[in-house]
Amino acid sequence: MRILVTNDDGIDSVGLHVLARAVAPLGDVVVAAPDSEYSGASAAFGALHLIRPEMHRAHIDGIDESWAITGPPALCVMFARMGAFGEPFDLVVSGINPGANVGRAVYHSGTIGACITARSGGVSGIAVSQEVTVGGVMGQGWDEMLEGQLWETAGEVAATATQALLANPLPEPAVLNLNVPNLPLDEIKGWRRTDIGTRPMRSMTTVDVEPKLGHEDSYYLKFAWGETDDEHPGTEDVGAVADGWVAATWLSTVHPIDPAGSQVADEALDTLFLR
Repeated sequence: MRILVTNDDGIDSVGLHVLARAVAPLGDVVVAAPDSEYSGASAAFGALHLIRPEMHRAHIDGIDESWAITGPPALCVMFARMGAFGEPFDLVVSGINPGANVGRAVYHSGTIGACITARSGGVSGIAVSQEVTVGGVMGQGWDEMLEGQLWETAGEVAATATQALLANPLPEPAVLNLNVPNLPLDEIKGWRRTDIGTRPMRSMTTVDVEPKLGHEDSYYLKFAWGETDDEHPGTEDVGAVADGWVAATWLSTVHPIDPAGSQVADEALDTLFLR
């Protein structure tokens, strides 16, 4: 079985290396990850005519084949689907992201975006993220938040899920979003099947607009961060992780809807084309 391992934090991320080694005994592992930070990239490919993607050999201890790609994680997956790294892959595993990708972060995460891209190409994916001790913002953890990060805990959780999906392939491709507390494995309470939370663990609250000296009509945008919000239902991914549980959420495909009030747009389009 062939496993593609990627991430959105770049080829040098410790979380990526731990994940790759954790799943290496389960199949033929190839790492193809961005050559730099692409947090928040979602499932974007980028402007291909501008970034002019390249791939370069990389070294990760214990992994036979690793590549750094000049582009976001979804692009790494697309290249894999098109055969850039050999035969087709049976599973894409993305992470380990420092910072839980729960609540609103699900929509913006490059870690998850890689797996969504895999699913669109007919391959299931497992996105693996780990809570940071201080409390990340929108699935991102800065350097000062990573002290004492217990990567191996998330690696073991990821390996367990990977082994299960390889041994029992799903009838149709899907994405499993795993979020792991930053605790020793024997201190985690267990796991829960969760919904996507409606509020983040910690949110951006305001933005200050500050003039950029020496530049006319130019400004810096500086965010302010709120405090960690601990009031979340345990049935949601945000609350489960905060309470010491592994949150496992299966993410749906995008479906068309018919919202209340949609006739307003329908009537406007009718007016345009029936004039």
